[in-house]
Amino acid sequence: MPIKIPDQLPAHSILDQENIFVMSENRASNQEIRPMKVAILNLMPNKIETEVQLLRMLSNTPLQINIELVCIQHKSSKHTPEDHMDEFYLLFDDIKHKQYDGLIITGAPLGLVEYEDVTYWDKICEVFDWAQTNVVSTMHLCWAANAAFYYHYGLTRSVRKNKLSGIYPHTVNCSLESLTRGFDDEFLMPHSRYGEVTKQQFDTVDSLNILGESEDAGAFLVASKDKRQVFILGHPEYEADTLANEYHRDIAAGLTPSVPINYFKDDNPANTPLSTWRSHGSLLFTNWINYYVYQITPYQLDVQNIQTSITGD
Repeated sequence: MPIKIPDQLPAHSILDQENIFVMSENRASNQEIRPMKVAILNLMPNKIETEVQLLRMLSNTPLQINIELVCIQHKSSKHTPEDHMDEFYLLFDDIKHKQYDGLIITGAPLGLVEYEDVTYWDKICEVFDWAQTNVVSTMHLCWAANAAFYYHYGLTRSVRKNKLSGIYPHTVNCSLESLTRGFDDEFLMPHSRYGEVTKQQFDTVDSLNILGESEDAGAFLVASKDKRQVFILGHPEYEADTLANEYHRDIAAGLTPSVPINYFKDDNPANTPLSTWRSHGSLLFTNWINYYVYQITPYQLDVQNIQTSITGD
């Protein structure tokens, strides 16, 4: 949450120039507050693991957030008990009449599958369209980010021969961007993907900004200028051992994965990895909820008010 200080206090303009959010007395006195409504469309097979990771990231904001877990289709899975799905998940078709302050669409293990060959591709496209009018700001993670780039902007991913896996240093591209407010000039983030959209492709879309990127891993954080869409190409939500589990899983499956870069001490998979990105990952989610959702969402959440709040009409 912001600090509230007198409008004419000299610190107000100084902090504003340093990209520190302060709220004027006038704005604070007219601000209406209610719980945020956020839906999580979980496309991962192990839904419980992903739930824990994302809810951990969302838990540090002082705002009250009401979460609804959503799935594309109820389908039995060896990774998630059926009774868990029945008790905690809503079908997208059952919630598409609603409006939300925020939507998170997770990644999916579909990095080597053509988009049109994905069994639920048509339904994902329906979600993308629905979010344009029913959600204030949508966060797309990993595969969902690449899929949204393709659907909304016609940006085609290339598929890497070797999986990008490891912890990479990134730089912040705009010091005054609210989504990276509080970030260090250089920060670490995990990547685990085959798909890649190049900087040259992003440069062809005027409405998109690369806010954080890596010399070795490429774009990490991309957002639309109107704050309606956020795209995260890495995994700030990963736990310390997630990349290790992926690596050892692939080894057990008879594959020959490369050791994740900058992850195990001395690059030795026998060593226990450390989390070196958790603070920036948590800050990223907190900034999204605060500056891309809470600060611009209408108090009365409906389609007309969402569009008015975004366009300013």
